[in-house]
Amino acid sequence: MSKQAGLPPLRQDDDAACCAPMVREPLGEEASAELARMFKALSDPIRLRLLSLIASYEGGEVCVCDLTGPFDVSQPTISHHLKVLREAGLVDSERRGTWVYYWALPEALAKLSALLQIPAVAAKALA
Repeated sequence: MSKQAGLPPLRQDDDAACCAPMVREPLGEEASAELARMFKALSDPIRLRLLSLIASYEGGEVCVCDLTGPFDVSQPTISHHLKVLREAGLVDSERRGTWVYYWALPEALAKLSALLQIPAVAAKALA
């Protein structure tokens, strides 16, 4: 039996429901693959913390030398996690001399944020 049986339909006139992608229409194959890649990258606690550190760093970018201290893992492990975040399209980087600087990509964060903005009426219906 489907868990959705008996759920109240979402009101189409609800302004919040009209704008949330998960409620408005199903994701397409390409969009879901892209978003899944991002969410998969963020499923690791170290990568989630790294993205948070990078995104919240004053000035919007951070040197890799400032990212190794908060973690109890080796520098090569941090580099691996940063590579995963880059490949998922969540951060970008630039080498400057001997250091690499990272910054979060606002458009990627906006996609994740928009997808997760399920209005209260939808969340209540899904509960």
